[in-house]
Amino acid sequence: MSEEIFDVVDDRDRVIGKQTRREVHRRGLKHRAVHVLVFNARGEVFLQKRSFKKDTFPGAWDSSASGHLDSGEKYDACAVRETREEIGLFLDCTPKRLFKIDACAQTGQEFVWVYRTESNGPFRLNLDELECGAFFKSDHVNRWMAERPRDFADAFRLVWKYLKNPPKAKPAAKAKSRKLVKAISVKPKLVARPVKHKPARPTNRKSPPKAKRPAKAIVQLRRKR
Repeated sequence: MSEEIFDVVDDRDRVIGKQTRREVHRRGLKHRAVHVLVFNARGEVFLQKRSFKKDTFPGAWDSSASGHLDSGEKYDACAVRETREEIGLFLDCTPKRLFKIDACAQTGQEFVWVYRTESNGPFRLNLDELECGAFFKSDHVNRWMAERPRDFADAFRLVWKYLKNPPKAKPAAKAKSRKLVKAISVKPKLVARPVKHKPARPTNRKSPPKAKRPAKAIVQLRRKR
């Protein structure tokens, strides 16, 4: 059987290459994964106990279903596939997206989308992938994890933490910069101001009479002549 090939991604979850599963884990390269949480009608969550043959966290308790994205695969498609392959639950549609976790040491450098769906089972467990599974009340998981955290896979402990307090979404830097550029590039609109017209003079007004010369000035002119 050929080894799995994963997409290698950068800090912003953009594909930058491909590598084998072994190399991705050995070199700590960033890649992609999904976790699916299945709840029953009583609000209990189904957890699986990982197979002891797993290369990471063998025998630890984990999400209902989880796994890596194959190269070229989308998160939603992987969530449906892993749920079917690991616990035999066939989903008619993509489960509900809850939140995304950035790649970090606790996730094994995986960008993780977490999903939720509802089913009462029973499930057909893939014993090559897991040892067993069962439904647990949330309060029981909280106490169990507080008392014996090493019973759980590291990534699941982070998933469970964020299930109660989801991580805040990062602001979209690109969207902000585009709005800023658009605001700068828009030319100011010229506002037409109303022109104040002076009232026209009435045409029927008589011209003012010419000023008469003073009488003294007329007498002086006659004498000079």
